[in-house]
Amino acid sequence: MEEDRIISAQELKDDRAWDLTLRPQSLDDYIGQKQVKTNLDVVLQAAKQRKEALDHVLLFGPPGLGKTTLAHIISKEMGAGIKVTSGPAISKAGDLAAIITNLQDGDILFIDEIHRLNKTIEEILYPAMEDFALDIVLGKGPSAQILRLDLPKFTLIGATTRYNLISSPLRDRFGVTFRLDFYNDDEIAKIVKRSADILTVPIAQEASHEIASRSRATPRIANRILKRVRDYAQVKHDGNISHDITRKALDMMAVDKYGLDDLDRRLLKALVENFAGGPVGIGTLAAAVQEEAGTIEEIFEPYLMQLGFLARTSKGRIATDKTYEYLGLEKNKDSKLF
Repeated sequence: MEEDRIISAQELKDDRAWDLTLRPQSLDDYIGQKQVKTNLDVVLQAAKQRKEALDHVLLFGPPGLGKTTLAHIISKEMGAGIKVTSGPAISKAGDLAAIITNLQDGDILFIDEIHRLNKTIEEILYPAMEDFALDIVLGKGPSAQILRLDLPKFTLIGATTRYNLISSPLRDRFGVTFRLDFYNDDEIAKIVKRSADILTVPIAQEASHEIASRSRATPRIANRILKRVRDYAQVKHDGNISHDITRKALDMMAVDKYGLDDLDRRLLKALVENFAGGPVGIGTLAAAVQEEAGTIEEIFEPYLMQLGFLARTSKGRIATDKTYEYLGLEKNKDSKLF
């Protein structure tokens, strides 16, 4: 299951306290996402010079790349308070009103998974973002009245892994939009070294790069693997994380040199062996591996596509030549590969 995978990019139960310990506290400490950092720094400096609230910010990209971390950094850089919630947690208008009316001028409201806001809440949010006012409907039917509450000038930061599921009216109300991309191995290795230093765990440079190469270009996964390798080094060795110890620990976790695990391999094998390499619809493929279609689209596919092991077409998902090579299988001459 996804919640049990060491290489899951989603936040797992044990990650929260771990992330708080290792989370960068400023833009200078934040490694990677160079273009986002450069543009964000300009926006932050301009808002501070004008002594205004920051424009509403939308952060999107695959899970585990640092959207929540950036929201907290923005809060610290602006010297503002931050209230954290998520789209599914705001189910009633009263929930939103309770959160927003308790904000101070310049404060930040961070809504994770903002694409999962229901439409009623979204429509109430529009005047709050544009006019800093909240319209509350009192009563029902012809006698219903609308009470308008003035709000502090706050900044909404929305984060999403599914940019396409955010409605156009909501997207248009964000003044600044940043896409976070996967990291390269050097950036991940620096993150691993920084985390190891915070934890006062000795780690060899080669070990940092080994963890980076198997971390699916995602900081959250890299830090989680570091935690597991640290445990292995403590129990099986002297606590120092060497290259050899790192490889043995990762092999024990069944995470290969590409950062793929048994579930990834099962999906690729199903695509090749059950459907002759495709094309196959996402629903059919999901049923074959007993996973949710949304999980495959959000979690499995982005990284497999980045590696070149999977392609999306108008007719469905297709395995590539690299997939056959990776699995050590011969390609059927009649398969519909490009």
